[in-house]
Amino acid sequence: MNNITIRQAVVSDIDALAPLFDSYRQFYGRESDIRAAREFLLARFNHGESVVFIAHDANVPVGFAQLYPSFSSVSLARTFVLNDLFVHESSRRKGAGSLLLAAAVEFGKSLAAARLSLSTAISNEAAQALYRSAGWRHDEQFFVYHYAIPAQ
Repeated sequence: MNNITIRQAVVSDIDALAPLFDSYRQFYGRESDIRAAREFLLARFNHGESVVFIAHDANVPVGFAQLYPSFSSVSLARTFVLNDLFVHESSRRKGAGSLLLAAAVEFGKSLAAARLSLSTAISNEAAQALYRSAGWRHDEQFFVYHYAIPAQ
């Protein structure tokens, strides 16, 4: 029986989200720092800078997705960047990732967003398979570039 539930997180979920967010960062090669993870998430909540969905298996927090608002000048519409999606390793392949993606899409639809965008590591084939199975398409029209601003 699937006991996975998804809901939009609120500030009182910070203590449940921080370890998941810290594990997500470790997955991408960062050092563990739960205090910094908690502070980062709290700042996003306090400034209304992101929307977070949390997944629970029964009553245990097992994953999250974080959306950042943006806009498309060409489309004259709201967009969202699904910047973070993580499911704890012990809970993968139980549907939490798919449910988090679906919640993000429904949220975008509810605000008449033109699209949601995401990126993932080239080596993260499991995530890519999940995205394809959920109807997401690899961009073949645009290259993405980044400019790293040096720390001062």
